[in-house]
Amino acid sequence: MSDTPVEIEIVQSLSQIAAEDWDACACPEANEGGAPFDPFTTHRFLYALEQSGSVGSGTGWQPQYLTAKLHGELIAVTPLYAKSHSQGEYIFDHNWAHAYENAGGRYYPKLQVAVPFTPATGRRLLVKPAFEQVGQSALIQGAVQLAANNEISSLHLTFCTEEEMRAGVEMGLMGRFSQQFHWINDDYESFSAFLASLASRKRKNIRKEREQANAFGGTIQALTGDQIMPEHWDAFWQFYQDTGARKWGTPYLTRQFFDIVQETMRNDVILVLAERDGVPVAGALNFVGREALYGRYWGCVEDHPCLHFELCYYRAIDAAIELGLKRVEAGAQGEHKLARGYLPVTTHSLHWVGDKGFSDAIARYLQEERKAIEQDIEVLTDYGPFKKIQVEEQQ
Repeated sequence: MSDTPVEIEIVQSLSQIAAEDWDACACPEANEGGAPFDPFTTHRFLYALEQSGSVGSGTGWQPQYLTAKLHGELIAVTPLYAKSHSQGEYIFDHNWAHAYENAGGRYYPKLQVAVPFTPATGRRLLVKPAFEQVGQSALIQGAVQLAANNEISSLHLTFCTEEEMRAGVEMGLMGRFSQQFHWINDDYESFSAFLASLASRKRKNIRKEREQANAFGGTIQALTGDQIMPEHWDAFWQFYQDTGARKWGTPYLTRQFFDIVQETMRNDVILVLAERDGVPVAGALNFVGREALYGRYWGCVEDHPCLHFELCYYRAIDAAIELGLKRVEAGAQGEHKLARGYLPVTTHSLHWVGDKGFSDAIARYLQEERKAIEQDIEVLTDYGPFKKIQVEEQQ
């Protein structure tokens, strides 16, 4: 990078970067008040992961944050991690790792630009306004150079924006397309207005599910800010442990993470709890951005029909309508979301592999994968619950 005055540095802890300096790059829109577009790239969220021990030594997520300075001014940052595994990413490269190692290579460690354990689209190249082009370029070049200089197999930027993917492709990285299900708010005034946009049979099914869920024998409440008490987090931690043990073997987040979230982000979350006889039996945790509600974690200690759909999907829609948000992102995978009003959308990532032969093979695979995903999205959208005339308008 001798042809540019931008200086790239590696920072191994966010304690070394002032929150206002990081957030000037990550969420400049929040400087004048209001929520950031992406709560997950804020200093407070990423630092909560670090402070709680959810990332760092022994986790397989070792922070290597990149910073870019121009004439001494911090103009760009990115959440970069050295990974010793492929867990907690949701853009799957396990087969790549197996193939690479079967051919005699060493896939791990690899470099990952991501928000750990968070399959939510947002900017990954966090650049201060007016420095977009030079900042993006510096961060990508710096990350690739870091990987090449240290003979690291690969670099991955996951759940980046489409614009970032295009910029990365122009710089020689490989773009990858994946799929999620999002609920889109078509200026609905109420949940009933949303239901009116659905085909009759789908509308009846959702009403039936909501009736079943709310007849579980208790109450459901949505809590935020100071409404959330320590005992609520204690209950949710039980739910999260159970889900984490079944899905991943070991929960990704520590108990302390939720305490720090209560301290620094309580106004950025909505905790939906179902209680029976005064005892929480199920819960769903959502984070709130400026335009979207992000459904993140769910768990229960009792099974009740349709309660999962109510807490995770329908209450999220209720909240998004009430807050005037544009969409609900309900996490990774899940074709069962389609019948509940969540339509398939494309998500994006970027990949660099140092070995040219292996990189060429992955590039060919990604071309075929993209075709399959585009076809899948077309078919699934056609099977969506909306009245056909509305589906055509959304397409």
